[in-house]
Amino acid sequence: MKILIITQYFYPENFRINDFAFKMAKRGHEVSVLTGVPNYPEGKPFGKYKNLGSENIKGVAVYRVPLIARGKSRGFELALNYISFLISAFIFGPFLLRKVQPCIIFSINYSPATVGLVGVLFSKIKKAPLALWVQDLWPDSLIATGAVRSGLILSAVRSMVKFIYSKSKIIFIQSRAFKKSILPLGFSNGKKISYLPNWAEDDFNNDNKFIDDPFAKLIPRDKFIIMFAGNLGVAQSLSTIINAAIEVKNSNIHWVFLGDGRQKNWLDNVVADARLQSSISILGRYPLEDMPRFFKLADVMLVTLKTDKGFSMTVPGKIQSYLRNAKPILSALDGEGAAVIKESGAGLNVNTEDSAGLAKAAHAMSKLSQKELDKMGINASAYYNKNFDVDVLLTQFENEVNLKCF
Repeated sequence: MKILIITQYFYPENFRINDFAFKMAKRGHEVSVLTGVPNYPEGKPFGKYKNLGSENIKGVAVYRVPLIARGKSRGFELALNYISFLISAFIFGPFLLRKVQPCIIFSINYSPATVGLVGVLFSKIKKAPLALWVQDLWPDSLIATGAVRSGLILSAVRSMVKFIYSKSKIIFIQSRAFKKSILPLGFSNGKKISYLPNWAEDDFNNDNKFIDDPFAKLIPRDKFIIMFAGNLGVAQSLSTIINAAIEVKNSNIHWVFLGDGRQKNWLDNVVADARLQSSISILGRYPLEDMPRFFKLADVMLVTLKTDKGFSMTVPGKIQSYLRNAKPILSALDGEGAAVIKESGAGLNVNTEDSAGLAKAAHAMSKLSQKELDKMGINASAYYNKNFDVDVLLTQFENEVNLKCF
């Protein structure tokens, strides 16, 4: 099968679409990717990648177009970043992909959803059906983060998304709850919505035993370690964690943040202002392949989101990574994410933005025996293998799109 993937983000940027592309290539498919110059999350181009050209990465043909880097991820900078990729893909994409003849166009809509417009264009040019993988619901996520408040703009975005959905032959959703938001936008007429959840990339496999780990010196070993790994943004409600940390600052609990994002500077400042350095470590961003080493140093992994209807329909991607690593999980989630924690028996969950509840749950987990924590880890691994096995999910994808290709 010949697959053309449309994504603004791709290797060496850390997104799950990388794993999808490389695994599909390993399964014998001819995979091509149209993407931009890597600049996430640094905000400026990095690596020795051409502004306009092609390369082969792990058996995948990658075509890059220039874009305006996201800078400090302020509103106008993100808008320029999104629009520049859209324009570049429209202008340069047809030339770069002139020899690529896919049987399926696969567009993944992390923010921005405008990437779907590129998928629609190439579906028409290549006369191939468009499959869409919905990771973020637009305009829901824009409303939830407060990124856009203009009713006129939100209405325009909703119309754009409705248009993209109408041109898609099949829509894959990472959360079953997404279906309720997609159906009212007119996706019907015999077209199909299919559940395709995220999985943890191979780099999140913690099977190896790490001896004399160099990262161990970054984390106190005489404390109960609760670790947050991932994007440090508005959606993650970091203030909930900080307020919980303040409530238990005289306990044996130590909070560790791994990652980067728009709220990183805010986090640095609030920790300094509140004099929480003795109970909170902010370690910054590390490569994906280093995550299992850090996870192994944690007693519990943490995931939080803001209170919002849109977010309640989402399963944060880090949950799969935590589950695969057989780690106990502490969460402040509503809806789909909360259901996974409850069903898996992998940890404790409180409502979103409930800092008092999070502090209480953190204290409760810190008092559990190692045997009880290990049991949560075993439950996590078992649930992951049953619900998020990548080979099962990719076979499902192949079966779905083959009906459209042939």
